[in-house]
Amino acid sequence: MKTLITAFAILLSMTFASTASEVGDDGLHKAPWMRDTFKDLGEDLAEANDEGKRLMIIIEQRGCIYCKKMHEDVFPIEKIAKYVEDNFFVVQINMFGDVEVTDFDGETLPEKDMVKKWRSLFTPTILFFPREVADDVSAAQGAVATMPGAFGRHTTFNMFNWIIEKGYDSGESFQKYHARKFADQSK
Repeated sequence: MKTLITAFAILLSMTFASTASEVGDDGLHKAPWMRDTFKDLGEDLAEANDEGKRLMIIIEQRGCIYCKKMHEDVFPIEKIAKYVEDNFFVVQINMFGDVEVTDFDGETLPEKDMVKKWRSLFTPTILFFPREVADDVSAAQGAVATMPGAFGRHTTFNMFNWIIEKGYDSGESFQKYHARKFADQSK
């Protein structure tokens, strides 16, 4: 019986370890599809375009329980992880970080001040960008959509698809798109 309990405990710990999210030195969760860049958004957008991907900025903070939820319950789902890897160029911004970020409008500020400039209040917040952003606007002004907070797998996946399908240009709001897709998925 002791052997069975020990084996079960080992199996349980291995299962938990495989789903646990990696945390970097800055205290933020790290996903394999995140890019380590100089955080010059104009350059990041150009690189995303060169790869045929869409630029996505994710703002997070140390100890954020909602970031943890996304990194442990949503982003590791194979279908979502693969979709992000295939379609998005992801740059992580630390809500309280000191790394310099150069905005589309040319202004350079530490992450924490850039997040204030963008008036982002919650984590995680994801900003999605079109293929072209004017050089006289901030990221907050240039984003085609913002996903404020943690959402479940279906909402997140549908948001990613809505961005890639340019739903923001189609006239169909994300809420209607999501309701339609969710109804199709449950058939």
